[in-house]
Amino acid sequence: MRARRLGIIGCLAFLAAFSLGVGSADAATIVALGASNTYGKGVARNQAYPAQLEAILRAKGLSVRVVNAGINGDTTEGMLQRLDRAVPNGTRAVILQPGGNDRRKGSPDRTADIQSRLSARGIAVVMLSNGMLHGLPHQPDGVHLTPEGYHMLAEQLASQVSGAIGR
Repeated sequence: MRARRLGIIGCLAFLAAFSLGVGSADAATIVALGASNTYGKGVARNQAYPAQLEAILRAKGLSVRVVNAGINGDTTEGMLQRLDRAVPNGTRAVILQPGGNDRRKGSPDRTADIQSRLSARGIAVVMLSNGMLHGLPHQPDGVHLTPEGYHMLAEQLASQVSGAIGR
């Protein structure tokens, strides 16, 4: 009798693990590509807008995975160089946040090149301009958002992103 119960428990555990794996395979991958305001400089990883956006979209019933591919201080040249590594095949959408580092570092703006390469791969692009950060709560540095600011930004992006992935 005990062996039979263990066998049933084992089968149930296998089925649960299998169904969890299938569910995650169906999740739409969204990559947040950008600089420090994508990375979430000055806040915990779960407070950056990509993590908050994933939580908002999941709360709306969408099966998504939002990957944070933000790097503090990155330029669009750097984003272009790492594009294929940062945005894997099968990605449904990219939220592109060029930031202000190109101008600050005297680097050429490669935003159009990034958009073109993503478009050629059939990946939707949602632009996150610096203008979207105006009026949101900022940290004392005046550049980076607070956790509340990142949440407000994620709320603003949610409908654009769900539209871009067709859900």
